[in-house]
Amino acid sequence: MRVDWYRIVFELIDMRSFSNLWFWIILAVQWSMTSHFVLGVPYDLLQRARRGHEQAQEDLEALARIKVNRLLYITHVSGMWIVGFVAFVLSVLLILGFFYNIEFAQAVFCLVFPMAIVGLLTLGDAHRIADGEYQGQALQRRLLFLRVKTQAVGVLAILFTSMWGMYQNLQIGALG
Repeated sequence: MRVDWYRIVFELIDMRSFSNLWFWIILAVQWSMTSHFVLGVPYDLLQRARRGHEQAQEDLEALARIKVNRLLYITHVSGMWIVGFVAFVLSVLLILGFFYNIEFAQAVFCLVFPMAIVGLLTLGDAHRIADGEYQGQALQRRLLFLRVKTQAVGVLAILFTSMWGMYQNLQIGALG
């Protein structure tokens, strides 16, 4: 009796998006990294600055200034092109995924759409920080609040993605 390894592996590892372990690993890593690096500033640096480490506060302000200036420069130079491209990609994913029922497009949409929302929140706070009203503890509070908003978007995105993924897996299971 010949063993068909290809068939066994693909039966063991379902290659559809929502039942694929790699999709869920990517989702977890995406939100872990997104909530750790708020506006490009690592959370541990923010925590050290909040504890009163003077060097950490200087590093926090320097890193925030660098990241804000870079983000605003990119936005001013090619912001409209980026908005158009992101809107196009999200529209294509939305139509392919939810109107034509292509599961891969649904999965990518569930990964990309919440990140677009986080990008808008980050851009708004970058403009506020660039106006110069946030330094010292005010900058710390602004970054912490942005982190909370990012985590709230992440929780909602993970909740929606897991519910939609379960629904898709149950639909495939009912049909198969």
